[in-house]
Amino acid sequence: MSKIIENEQLSKDFFLMTVQYPNKARMGQFYMLRGWGSYPVLSRPVSVFDSNCETISFMYKVVGEGTALLSAMKPGDSVTLQGPLGSAFPFVTGRVAMVGGGVGIAPLYYAAKELKKAGSCTVDLYLGFSDKALLAEKYEKVADKVTVNVGGFITDEIDPTGYDAIFTCGPEIMMKVLYSKCEAVGKGEALYVSIENRMACGIGACLVCSCKTISGNKKACKDGPVLKGSEVFFA
Repeated sequence: MSKIIENEQLSKDFFLMTVQYPNKARMGQFYMLRGWGSYPVLSRPVSVFDSNCETISFMYKVVGEGTALLSAMKPGDSVTLQGPLGSAFPFVTGRVAMVGGGVGIAPLYYAAKELKKAGSCTVDLYLGFSDKALLAEKYEKVADKVTVNVGGFITDEIDPTGYDAIFTCGPEIMMKVLYSKCEAVGKGEALYVSIENRMACGIGACLVCSCKTISGNKKACKDGPVLKGSEVFFA
């Protein structure tokens, strides 16, 4: 059990929780969070927003009973964390674009921060929102450029030809459109996607999060959530 330091409400249904928790999370990984007893039965998977080894932060959206319970928690309350889980974004060099939609922007903050800290690349962030931009000023501190689109299509804002690697997380249709755009200009292999399949156990035992890939079914929680775009959008 770990103590919550802050659970800030960012908008009507978005929250940013910071927990006192020594960790070695990598960019793109996630934790299973639980702040209640026996019900709901399942913990909730949430991407790592930020980490400094002694604390860890999670940006999440209230979409059901579990996340509603998380949103009601206060500083000093105890939360159980299982993780870090899943695969991570790779450390790359050169020009990097990161494209996020909605709650899919969450893992891109830590990814941008880590790549900039490594000092081997420039990072441009493309953040898409349906009705209100969140944390744009915070993201500007870890990137060379931030492009925000509210109410439109963030994929319209990016020219893949200018980048050596592209990371993305968000709605499947957004990531699929981005892959098609990358593939059309010979950048399909440069795209890494973080898939957001529904998860139950978080460790690959229950198969709930299975997804089709070019090499057969894979588990989003264990083989992913980060996979090459060409593995997932191969059809």
